[in-house]
Amino acid sequence: MASVRFTVTPTKAEDLPGLSDTSPDISSRSGARVRFGSRESVTRSDPLSEASGGQAGGAGDGDSPENSTLDQGDGNSKISSVYINNTHGVDDDDFYDRNLALFEEEMDTRPKVSSLLNRLANYTNLTQGAKEHEEAESIGEKKKAGKSPQMGTFMGVYLPCLQNIFGVILFLRLTWVVGSAGVLQALCIVFICCCCTMLTAISMSAIATNGVVPAGGAYFMISRSLGPEFGGAVGLCFYLGTTFAGAMYILGAIEILLMYIAPKAAIFESKLPEGEGAAMLNNMRVYGSICLLLMSLLVFVGVKYVNKLASIFLACVIVSIVSIYIGALVSIFKPPNFPVCMLGNRTINGHGIDEGQCEKTILIQMGEPGERDDANFTMFNENSTAVPTFDPSVTPSLVESTTFLWKQFCQAPELNASCDEYFLNNNFSEIEGIPGMASGIISENLWSNYLSKGEVVEKGSLVSSHDNHPASNHHPYVFADITTSFTLLVGIFFPSVTGIMAGSNRSGDLKDAQRSIPVGTILAIVTTSIVYLTSVLLFGACIDGVVLRDKFGDSVKGNLVVGTLAWPTPWVIVIGSFFSTCGAGLQSLTGAPRLLQAIAKDNIIPFLRVFGHGKSNGEPTWALLLTALIAELGILIASLDLVAPILTMFFLMCYLFVNLACALQTLLRTPNWRPRFSYYHWTLSFLGMIICLALMFISSWYYAIVAMVIAGMIYKYIEYHGAEKEWGDGIRGLSLSAARYALLRLEEGPPHTKNWRPQVLVLLKLDEDAHVKSPRLLTFASQLKAGKGLTIVGTVVSGNFLQSYGEALAAEQTLKHLMDKERVKGFYQCIVAQKPREGISHMIQSSGLGGMKPNTVVMGWPHAWRQSEDPQSWKTFINTVRVTTAAHLALLVPKNISLFPSNSEPCTEGFIDVWWIVHDGGMLMLLPFLLRQHKVWRKCAMRIFTVAQMEDNSIQMKKDLATFLYHLRIEADVEVVEMHNSDISAYTYERTLMMEQRSQMLRQMRLSKSDREKEGNPGSGSSRPEAGGPTRSQAQLVKDRNSMLRLTSIGSDDEDDTDTANERDRDRPPTVTASNTGAGGNGNGGSSEHRRVQMTWTKEKASQYRAAHSGCSTPEGFRDMLSIRPDHSNVRRMHTAVKLNEVIVNKSHDARLVLLNMPGPPRNTDGDENYMEFLEVLTEGLERVLLVRGGGSEVITIYS
Repeated sequence: MASVRFTVTPTKAEDLPGLSDTSPDISSRSGARVRFGSRESVTRSDPLSEASGGQAGGAGDGDSPENSTLDQGDGNSKISSVYINNTHGVDDDDFYDRNLALFEEEMDTRPKVSSLLNRLANYTNLTQGAKEHEEAESIGEKKKAGKSPQMGTFMGVYLPCLQNIFGVILFLRLTWVVGSAGVLQALCIVFICCCCTMLTAISMSAIATNGVVPAGGAYFMISRSLGPEFGGAVGLCFYLGTTFAGAMYILGAIEILLMYIAPKAAIFESKLPEGEGAAMLNNMRVYGSICLLLMSLLVFVGVKYVNKLASIFLACVIVSIVSIYIGALVSIFKPPNFPVCMLGNRTINGHGIDEGQCEKTILIQMGEPGERDDANFTMFNENSTAVPTFDPSVTPSLVESTTFLWKQFCQAPELNASCDEYFLNNNFSEIEGIPGMASGIISENLWSNYLSKGEVVEKGSLVSSHDNHPASNHHPYVFADITTSFTLLVGIFFPSVTGIMAGSNRSGDLKDAQRSIPVGTILAIVTTSIVYLTSVLLFGACIDGVVLRDKFGDSVKGNLVVGTLAWPTPWVIVIGSFFSTCGAGLQSLTGAPRLLQAIAKDNIIPFLRVFGHGKSNGEPTWALLLTALIAELGILIASLDLVAPILTMFFLMCYLFVNLACALQTLLRTPNWRPRFSYYHWTLSFLGMIICLALMFISSWYYAIVAMVIAGMIYKYIEYHGAEKEWGDGIRGLSLSAARYALLRLEEGPPHTKNWRPQVLVLLKLDEDAHVKSPRLLTFASQLKAGKGLTIVGTVVSGNFLQSYGEALAAEQTLKHLMDKERVKGFYQCIVAQKPREGISHMIQSSGLGGMKPNTVVMGWPHAWRQSEDPQSWKTFINTVRVTTAAHLALLVPKNISLFPSNSEPCTEGFIDVWWIVHDGGMLMLLPFLLRQHKVWRKCAMRIFTVAQMEDNSIQMKKDLATFLYHLRIEADVEVVEMHNSDISAYTYERTLMMEQRSQMLRQMRLSKSDREKEGNPGSGSSRPEAGGPTRSQAQLVKDRNSMLRLTSIGSDDEDDTDTANERDRDRPPTVTASNTGAGGNGNGGSSEHRRVQMTWTKEKASQYRAAHSGCSTPEGFRDMLSIRPDHSNVRRMHTAVKLNEVIVNKSHDARLVLLNMPGPPRNTDGDENYMEFLEVLTEGLERVLLVRGGGSEVITIYS
């Protein structure tokens, strides 16, 4: 190969001459000026190279004679062909793909490697998240060239994950979790939740690094790994979880606002203690709804403002956490002063208690008369209800007064008032709420202290009397607002570890997503896990247990509990947590609508399509509206502790399926499963799945069941009504593995009679317009199957496969649409063959796989076969009967299929009659039972008739048959029909005679095309039209008296007869036949077309035959032929058919369906047409008939 020297100079697409910015084919991405040799330079960009046939990139996808390449060289443009046989005077050196001339035919559909790599190198992974929405909002700004993503691991993954993981639970509930569960169980809770997210992150990293993952996060990964059904179900669960997370963050922000920032802003207040909780919930609902409205408006106005505020909110979170650690260290040397008032061992609500007022009574020293100011009081605390004793040195100006707490426990402020018994027997004391890390308080906080709703928060180390005295909610104790347990705390805490998908959601913004996502996500989880675990230890070591169990900080005068530990002031935590929760709520309201929009745009859930639309810039307006409505439902719940378990369920469901996807792909060893992240194993994924499932039921079993039911309903909805998507998912791979395993198991031995069920091959015929001629055949098959078992629908297209491939695809689509319409679950197959009978034979031989081969063939009766000018309909029918018999398959032939009921026409009453004439393995017994499983035939009763001859004991036969049916567990009426020997009637004889005359006539009229061409002098027959034997009008003389069907001439025989004519002629005397010279056998051209007799044999035998049978070629000979005598065996068969038909019509004329043994075709093919006539006679006068021919094996048994 000659070497090519080239230089690359950066340039812009706008520099191309004659091309404007508005050209649809020109990208704003930078291209390259490629200089080949020193002769010319080509300026191009990717879309230009594609549009122009790909000169610089190779032959490309568009190399065809019609395409041309635009060469920019020396300022002169020229159009030239890309093929090397170029006759336009262009030097061959200009075409560097001349060395691939051998493959130039393939380059129309298969690109060269160079052009493929070039397109891949210029692929830009555009984000589907908020970034392009933010850019789209910048109206008026000139669009700049798209820059490649530049975000690294720290800014792109680590910090966003931190912001999403740290949230409201850390600031509002973690101290309460530690106080209730104890340090050990709290560490267990945190560890389990962090293990769950870590294992999920490992699985997610494997999936995210297995190819390019566009922004879309968990939904994209799960749907592409587990298929649209699981993807849609889990995607919607993830969406609901994100939406409820937004509601939870808003409720957290309002709780901080109303509890710790502006308590007086409450709208609803209750004068009674019992109503305080309800009043607070109403306040949360009102303020939460207002906050949700404002946040939704902010998101609607512009997502860029949300993104700009994100860094501020993250800074608030980090500052708050740092202040907690600093405060914990400072508490070693100087614990903060937060005294907690205790009555006995019960915690007192600190609201309204002034400093030094944690007493029952106080001594007040009065000043001079007239100088009694509050500033001049001197108070002496007295914490006893005994009568005070005074020192003589004390001046008489001291006055004993009751405190605020006295008034809360006693009925009056006087010293002699009636007071609560527990109050009288216990004294007040003050303990340090934050004793500090060096105090050893952690020993008290190690163990759990779960409370029921309404119990008082107590300190076990303090002594009290009358412990059993009940506490009234009218007293200022600190009460537990809900019943706590380990499982409840798991559900409440778990949302604080969610948010690990933030990195994968931003994969479009990352410089190297396959490296950044695993490293950044796992580092973020490690960081947050360390923070949570150390926070549990710090809280347990620094804060007293009664303060930890005080959810809202009532004992420390309404301060945020975690804020009491913060340095330098609790307001750092209060303000920081407020802004961080607001930011997290905004992020949820920003991300959830885009997730819903992504699901809607995938078009897997039809009723969500409307949410795929939005503003002109792509902002998901309708999705945002739905998100706000769902979030409002969460806000109306109004309790953070009730909303948290809801989103716990949805997130756990999502994480469970992420682990499932990774485990499945690993175990199935899918060829496409090649993750760049290699530190994963299927056991880790399964462990993550088990933890997720366990956490779901541990935290709230009823919420878990509800979440699973929702996901299951979505799954089934997508399965039945959703758009069909093929994403190469793992469930498809699992199905393939399971199918392979099952098929191999089925191959181990023949199926037992108990396991026999009809595996149906339905043969359908298509007309010229590719429409199914008898769609009711498929309806009947669906009724027979009742939606179970194997169903293969097949058809044959005549022609050559190379030329008829398009027709075969169209035929398959026709079958597919019909199967969808009839709701038949199965497979469709189309075979292209030169002759239909060969195609049917091939289909019967090759359909199915292994143990899943069809054992029953359903085919239609050749309608109006007597009138048909083409004998192939009934010849193909009989050939198929023979093939199914040879293959030991059962055969079902519904006659008058157009009269069979559709699936929407159930039979309200009637009978299914079975005429059991010969035993065929039990098919006749089993088929009515299967049909009655379907709603159409369910109300039909079953009757079984059998035929007794003169020598049979009909009474005993009836008993035996009833016993047999009893053992088969089939309910049916039994009747034995006696057929007496009788003479053959004149009608039977005449019917047989007319059948044979008709057959003889048609055999004489058939003359193969090849025989005509082999005849010597073509002109000899033109002067003797009468030599052609019986004419069309003479053929019409032969009528069937019973059916009154006119006979028409049969056209030229099929190619089978042509191909095998010579072989047959060697074995038997020739048949004198006649045919139209026209290929079509026009019905009107009989008189004008010349006919002649064609003889095939040796000349000697032909002359002898012509001398012996010369009379048959004349009209007089034709009249002699009409006087032939019928064959005796045919008369006997016709007699049987007529007699049976009389009996069947007499007994079953009102039956909804008649099932009848189908007699086998004759061994000698000469009697095929007579066989068709016998079947016609046998079924005359019956509306719906099902001819049944067993496959030779038993299909029903009396044994269990």
